[in-house]
Amino acid sequence: MEKKIIIAIDGHSSCGKSTMAKDLARRIGYVYVDTGAMYRSVTLYALRHGLFNPDGTVKADLLREQMPEISISFKFNPETGRPDTYLNGELVEKDIRSLEVSNHVSPIAAIPFVRADMVAQQQRMGQEKGIVMDGRDIGTTVFPDAELKIFVTASAEVRAQRRFDELKAKGMPADYEDILRNVQERDYIDSHREVSPLRQAADALVLDNSQMTIAEQNDWLMERFAEKIG
Repeated sequence: MEKKIIIAIDGHSSCGKSTMAKDLARRIGYVYVDTGAMYRSVTLYALRHGLFNPDGTVKADLLREQMPEISISFKFNPETGRPDTYLNGELVEKDIRSLEVSNHVSPIAAIPFVRADMVAQQQRMGQEKGIVMDGRDIGTTVFPDAELKIFVTASAEVRAQRRFDELKAKGMPADYEDILRNVQERDYIDSHREVSPLRQAADALVLDNSQMTIAEQNDWLMERFAEKIG
């Protein structure tokens, strides 16, 4: 039986990390964990429970008290071939992708007790290996010993256009300038926060997919995977 490894895919928002991670996991028969969906779920909970101040800051003390009441799980969806995100048993896969959640997720993800809680959950998920996880700090904080680390990047304009097209395709409202601003703000917050900032691990392979098709990315990833398991 071939050895199973941990594959950590990090990078900026909206550069297609989740899509490539899901596709890779499906091709190699690994479990896929969308860590961004976990932070988005906490954000959705906070929005629904009035845990943001009018200026967009988080009512951290209240959120800390309510963290034990926030349960996030993933269930495989046979129709899409991918896992869906559930918040306290409710399917929230579509709700967590809204621009409102996107605009509020970075301050939530910067809170140390939120990260500690999520990282502990993620590390438990990876104990058996055979897992593909994507996020901002998988190769640096969650699994610093991951056998394969990929750091994905693309220009902010390309990423904003992809997110715009994605929202349009889902019939959701979208404004390119708003999205570009959101992408740039998230890059700044994600890379400047104190706890687990977004940065490239020293041993990560860089994938700039600004000019690549999804098929080209998937082939590139499969080649890296094949090299690792040799």
